Amino acid sequence: MPRELFKRYMPDPDSIKRNKSLRFLGSLLHNSNLWQLNRHSIARAVGIGLFWAMIPMPMQMLAAALTAIVLRANLPLSVGLVWLTNPITMPPIFYANYKLGAWLLGTPAVQMPDKLSLQWLMEITTTHWQPLYAGSLFAGIVLSGAGYFATLLYWRWWVARNWRRRQQSRTLVHK
Repeated sequence: MPRELFKRYMPDPDSIKRNKSLRFLGSLLHNSNLWQLNRHSIARAVGIGLFWAMIPMPMQMLAAALTAIVLRANLPLSVGLVWLTNPITMPPIFYANYKLGAWLLGTPAVQMPDKLSLQWLMEITTTHWQPLYAGSLFAGIVLSGAGYFATLLYWRWWVARNWRRRQQSRTLVHK
C-alpha cells in the first residue's frame, strides 16, 4: 500500500513536535490529522508542497506548514516537498517560471547569462518580478492540482490492484 512507501521516508512526528523552530505553533502540532497517512491527507500534502515549491519566497517551508495545518494535510510531506526547489534546482525552475510568466503576460523575457551570478539573480527578481511571480503562481497552481489528482488516482489504482491480487490468490487457494 502507498502508506508504507510514505511511512518509510517520513520523519518521526515526535521529533517535529520537539523542533525548536516550530515551537511557536504550540498545540496545533498535536492535531492527529497532520500525521495521518490516508489518501486525502497525502494528496492535500502533495498539492500544498508542490504549490509552495514553485513560489520564489523566503520561508517556503513555513508557508507550507501553515497551509497544511489549515487544510489538515500531512505536515511532514507538505514541508518536505518544498525542497523540490533546493539551491541546485532553484535557478532552472525559477527561470522556467519566469519565461512562462513572460509568455503569459506577453512581455519580452531576459535571456539567461552565460555565467550565473547573484547580481543577475537579484536584478531579475527586483526588476522583472511580475513575470517571475505570474509564471510561478501559474506553475504552482497547475502542478499542485496535477499532483493532488495524480496522488488520488495512484492511491486508488494501488488499492484496486492489491484487491485484485488478493482475490486472485484466494481463488487459487480454494480451487
